[in-house]
Amino acid sequence: MNYILFDGPSRNNLLPFTFTRPVADIRVGILTIREKWETYLKTTTTTVTEDYLSDKYPMVEMDENVMINASYLPNLELVEMISNLKENQAIFKGDDVIAFYTLEAQDDINFDDYEAIEFADDIIKIENTWDIFSKNGEAIQEDFLVITKEKVSQAIPASNNIIAPENIFLEEGAKLEFTTLNASSGPIYIGKNAEIMEGAIIRGPLALCEGAGIKLGAKIYGPTTVGPHSKVGGEVNNSVIFGYSNKGHDGFLGNSVLGEWCNLGADTNNSNLKNNYAEVRLWDYQTGGFAKTGLQFCGLMMGDHSKCGINTMFNTGTVVGVSANIYGSGFPRNFIPSFSWGGNSGFTTYLTKKAFEVAKVVMARRKVEFSDQDKAILEHVFEETKQYRRD
Repeated sequence: MNYILFDGPSRNNLLPFTFTRPVADIRVGILTIREKWETYLKTTTTTVTEDYLSDKYPMVEMDENVMINASYLPNLELVEMISNLKENQAIFKGDDVIAFYTLEAQDDINFDDYEAIEFADDIIKIENTWDIFSKNGEAIQEDFLVITKEKVSQAIPASNNIIAPENIFLEEGAKLEFTTLNASSGPIYIGKNAEIMEGAIIRGPLALCEGAGIKLGAKIYGPTTVGPHSKVGGEVNNSVIFGYSNKGHDGFLGNSVLGEWCNLGADTNNSNLKNNYAEVRLWDYQTGGFAKTGLQFCGLMMGDHSKCGINTMFNTGTVVGVSANIYGSGFPRNFIPSFSWGGNSGFTTYLTKKAFEVAKVVMARRKVEFSDQDKAILEHVFEETKQYRRD
């Protein structure tokens, strides 16, 4: 069967992260949503997404296809139902389509002609940016069980101080000495060639992905994910950091999500709780205003390729778009548009020529090419987000 993951109605709620990727390529837990589905289905998937992303993330359509809403995370019950779908059957959760079997082009679907099958069990759905960190603990637990099933962990070196070692898994090449790992409140997964340096204190759940690193003396509270080849130091609480991003120094990051290729300067701090303990509001790209999250704790949402200088302070519930560069004293405003350059004293437009020069250098350091596809995506984001910038 050919499986295709589609963005669904939650795509715009997941900006700025979906400016540069399909919903399927958001990381939550240990794996991306796509990697989860491919692990369960035991096959590759393709994507229905925005036109400007389709060159990098193409769709392969065959005569028979199962379309899956990428906002939903797989579990055994759902995957079994999807595997048994027949022509013109669809799985719903309330009014929401989870998956459907079709012989037609995706644009021609009429669900009035489908047999509706209700999925009644609990399921994790990622429909808002803050779900990425607030549901991360559940996602780490699910991924941990799937990834480590019938596998044997590498031995934990004797120099480490360990609580609940049965909930800790080390992949090949993982390095850690003289650390404290407490997995009594959730699993700790240490990926291939990842490293935890001396003096780090970690309370699970934690996902430290392939090639990622935790610096000397860091304090990490779960549920936290450090994506592939990302580096983390200082204090981190309940945050998700996508691949190739750095928070390498002291400073606090809490209840936050960082995209790929981000960098937080030394002693950057974010607030995750308002002084009056009120509900946090976040910028909503659909309404052009601030929307309620229902959360008391909510920190920083930072899109791909954005960076900040040393001693940057982010207020509670700050949203930073794609490829922004933030610096200076004081709190910048809590919505910073894509391709903004500046800080508390004001912003100008970060021109694409300069932004692309930086991206090429940053990515080359990790032996990753800044491709023509990447450039085209960022050029589209620059044009799409012009309305939010004020020079």
